[in-house]
Amino acid sequence: MPAPSLAEQDIRCSFCAKPKNEVAKLIAGAGVFICNECVQLCAEMLKEIAESEAAPAAQSVPTAELPEIPEVPWPDAMTDEEILDFLPRIASVGAQVDANLKVWVERLRDRGVTWARIGAALGTTRQSAWEKFSGEE
Repeated sequence: MPAPSLAEQDIRCSFCAKPKNEVAKLIAGAGVFICNECVQLCAEMLKEIAESEAAPAAQSVPTAELPEIPEVPWPDAMTDEEILDFLPRIASVGAQVDANLKVWVERLRDRGVTWARIGAALGTTRQSAWEKFSGEE
Protein backbone atom coordinates (compact mmCIF):
# COMPACT_ATOMS: atom_id res chain seq x y z
CA MET A 1 0.00 0.00 0.00
CA PRO A 2 1.51 3.37 -0.97
CA ALA A 3 2.25 6.01 1.65
CA PRO A 4 -0.56 8.52 2.25
CA SER A 5 -0.27 11.98 0.74
CA LEU A 6 -0.11 15.11 2.91
CA ALA A 7 -3.77 15.76 2.09
CA GLU A 8 -4.71 12.35 3.52
CA GLN A 9 -2.78 12.78 6.77
CA ASP A 10 -4.19 14.20 10.02
CA ILE A 11 -1.68 17.04 10.32
CA ARG A 12 -1.53 19.42 13.29
CA CYS A 13 0.72 22.28 14.34
CA SER A 14 3.45 20.81 16.54
CA PHE A 15 3.31 23.90 18.77
CA CYS A 16 -0.38 24.65 19.35
CA ALA A 17 -1.78 21.29 18.12
CA LYS A 18 -4.44 22.97 15.92
CA PRO A 19 -5.48 20.75 12.99
CA LYS A 20 -4.69 21.84 9.43
CA ASN A 21 -8.32 22.77 8.75
CA GLU A 22 -8.32 25.35 11.60
CA VAL A 23 -5.32 27.38 10.38
CA ALA A 24 -4.51 29.23 7.16
CA LYS A 25 -1.14 27.57 6.50
CA LEU A 26 1.10 24.85 7.89
CA ILE A 27 4.85 24.82 7.26
CA ALA A 28 6.45 21.38 7.22
CA GLY A 29 9.70 20.51 8.93
CA ALA A 30 11.40 17.19 9.56
CA GLY A 31 8.39 15.33 10.91
CA VAL A 32 6.89 18.46 12.49
CA PHE A 33 4.68 21.34 11.38
CA ILE A 34 4.14 24.93 12.48
CA CYS A 35 1.06 26.99 11.66
CA ASN A 36 0.94 30.58 10.45
CA GLU A 37 -0.40 31.70 13.83
CA CYS A 38 2.56 30.26 15.74
CA VAL A 39 4.96 31.68 13.16
CA GLN A 40 3.38 35.12 13.70
CA LEU A 41 3.71 34.77 17.47
CA CYS A 42 7.37 33.78 17.08
CA ALA A 43 8.01 36.73 14.78
CA GLU A 44 6.45 39.12 17.29
CA MET A 45 8.50 37.64 20.14
CA LEU A 46 11.73 37.87 18.15
CA LYS A 47 10.97 41.47 17.19
CA GLU A 48 10.37 42.41 20.84
CA ILE A 49 13.61 40.72 21.88
CA ALA A 50 15.58 42.45 19.12
CA GLU A 51 14.10 45.84 20.02
CA SER A 52 14.91 45.41 23.70
CA GLU A 53 18.49 44.34 22.91
CA ALA A 54 18.96 47.25 20.48
CA ALA A 55 17.99 49.90 23.05
CA PRO A 56 21.06 51.82 24.27
CA ALA A 57 22.05 50.99 27.86
CA ALA A 58 21.45 54.59 28.99
CA GLN A 59 17.94 54.53 27.57
CA SER A 60 17.11 50.96 28.49
CA VAL A 61 13.61 50.28 29.67
CA PRO A 62 13.29 48.98 33.24
CA THR A 63 12.60 45.26 33.29
CA ALA A 64 9.16 45.84 34.81
CA GLU A 65 8.16 47.87 31.71
CA LEU A 66 9.31 45.37 29.07
CA PRO A 67 6.47 43.64 27.23
CA GLU A 68 5.71 40.20 28.58
CA ILE A 69 6.79 37.48 26.18
CA PRO A 70 4.68 34.33 26.41
CA GLU A 71 6.67 31.28 27.39
CA VAL A 72 6.06 27.59 27.02
CA PRO A 73 4.77 26.34 30.35
CA TRP A 74 7.14 24.01 32.15
CA PRO A 75 5.97 21.31 34.55
CA ASP A 76 7.84 22.85 37.51
CA ALA A 77 5.68 25.98 37.30
CA MET A 78 2.40 24.20 36.56
CA THR A 79 -0.26 22.70 38.81
CA ASP A 80 -1.18 19.04 38.46
CA GLU A 81 -4.39 20.04 36.66
CA GLU A 82 -2.51 22.25 34.20
CA ILE A 83 -0.10 19.42 33.42
CA LEU A 84 -2.99 16.98 32.98
CA ASP A 85 -4.71 19.46 30.62
CA PHE A 86 -1.46 19.87 28.64
CA LEU A 87 -0.71 16.13 28.26
CA PRO A 88 -3.11 15.51 25.34
CA ARG A 89 -1.44 18.28 23.33
CA ILE A 90 2.00 16.75 23.88
CA ALA A 91 0.68 13.28 23.09
CA SER A 92 -0.94 14.48 19.84
CA VAL A 93 2.34 16.02 18.68
CA GLY A 94 4.23 12.83 19.59
CA ALA A 95 1.67 10.71 17.73
CA GLN A 96 1.96 13.00 14.70
CA VAL A 97 5.76 12.69 14.64
CA ASP A 98 5.46 8.89 14.89
CA ALA A 99 2.86 8.82 12.10
CA ASN A 100 5.01 11.08 9.93
CA LEU A 101 8.03 8.83 10.46
CA LYS A 102 5.91 5.86 9.38
CA VAL A 103 4.93 7.72 6.19
CA TRP A 104 8.60 8.46 5.39
CA VAL A 105 9.47 4.80 5.93
CA GLU A 106 6.53 3.75 3.71
CA ARG A 107 7.82 6.05 0.96
CA LEU A 108 11.25 4.44 1.22
CA ARG A 109 9.69 0.97 1.05
CA ASP A 110 7.62 2.09 -2.00
CA ARG A 111 10.99 2.92 -3.63
CA GLY A 112 12.37 -0.52 -2.79
CA VAL A 113 14.72 0.55 0.01
CA THR A 114 15.55 -2.44 2.23
CA TRP A 115 14.64 -2.83 5.87
CA ALA A 116 18.37 -3.16 6.61
CA ARG A 117 19.07 0.33 5.21
CA ILE A 118 16.06 1.82 7.00
CA GLY A 119 17.11 0.18 10.28
CA ALA A 120 20.68 1.45 9.85
CA ALA A 121 19.44 5.00 9.22
CA LEU A 122 17.36 4.82 12.41
CA GLY A 123 20.20 3.31 14.44
CA THR A 124 18.41 0.01 14.90
CA THR A 125 18.32 -3.45 13.35
CA ARG A 126 16.53 -4.49 10.20
CA GLN A 127 14.25 -6.65 12.32
CA SER A 128 13.35 -3.81 14.71
CA ALA A 129 12.57 -1.47 11.81
CA TRP A 130 10.38 -4.12 10.19
CA GLU A 131 8.54 -4.82 13.46
CA LYS A 132 7.88 -1.14 14.09
CA PHE A 133 6.87 -0.05 10.60
CA SER A 134 5.75 -3.02 8.49
CA GLY A 135 2.27 -3.33 9.97
CA GLU A 136 2.69 -7.10 9.87
CA GLU A 137 2.78 -9.39 12.88
